[in-house]
Amino acid sequence: MEIKGKVVIVTGASSGIGEATAREFGREGAKVVLTARRLDRLETLAQEIHDMKTGAETLVIQADLSRLEDIESLITQTMNTFGRIDVLVNNAGFGRLNWLEKLDPEKDIEAQFDVNVLGLVQTTRHALPVMIKQRAGHIINMCSIAGLIATPTYTIYAACKHAVHGFSEALRREVKPWGIDVSMIYPGGVTTTEFGQHAGFKRKTRTTTPKLLLLSAEDVGRAVVQLVRRPRAMWLIPWLWIFPVLLNKLFPSIVDHSSIHKFTIPEREEELKAG
Repeated sequence: MEIKGKVVIVTGASSGIGEATAREFGREGAKVVLTARRLDRLETLAQEIHDMKTGAETLVIQADLSRLEDIESLITQTMNTFGRIDVLVNNAGFGRLNWLEKLDPEKDIEAQFDVNVLGLVQTTRHALPVMIKQRAGHIINMCSIAGLIATPTYTIYAACKHAVHGFSEALRREVKPWGIDVSMIYPGGVTTTEFGQHAGFKRKTRTTTPKLLLLSAEDVGRAVVQLVRRPRAMWLIPWLWIFPVLLNKLFPSIVDHSSIHKFTIPEREEELKAG
């Protein structure tokens, strides 16, 4: 797909991966619909894209994707302004990490499903009739390595990303006859986002993602643009993640043992002693 002039919706565009992705589409001269809850950040990004002088256009729409009326308004305003939707990047989402029994039922559990799963599903459902009528379109769903390897404290976040995987796989097989592509992108750890600020879990151990597997938000943004140029069903970035994913699939007991003894037990040590 030639990107210049194409209408691209990027959800969660006010920071992190969404912001970087919108900026990359701006560099390509696309018509970028920027949507998130923080209007001031969206307006700043829109001005930055205009200043690139690439011929890109922007439309700023404040929306909370846990609200169906906001999703409906997003699609309506996009169609009223640009008349079509070529690419939908479902990026909006957040994570709250902790032991399951310590997660708040509403703020941590329900809220994650509302945005990370239901918001993505409903946004796609409302954009889909437009793409079917066009007989063309591309839906890119931001998954995560957590959607393929579930680790301690990621119970709800991983469940959300596993749900997105299943949804995307089924949808891809539903809509291909209409000329619509569905892609899943699986970034590993991303250093330049607000994920860690909102996750909430303070680790005692020094268990971290190896530097070789870390990305920047800009790395992911460029990968999303590349997916539009050359669609594929799944893309793990960086590619080295394929080895841990295969290990988890073929020898889950090894990953269980490593996770439990290197992370879970050291992190729960005081609780286990008290119990």
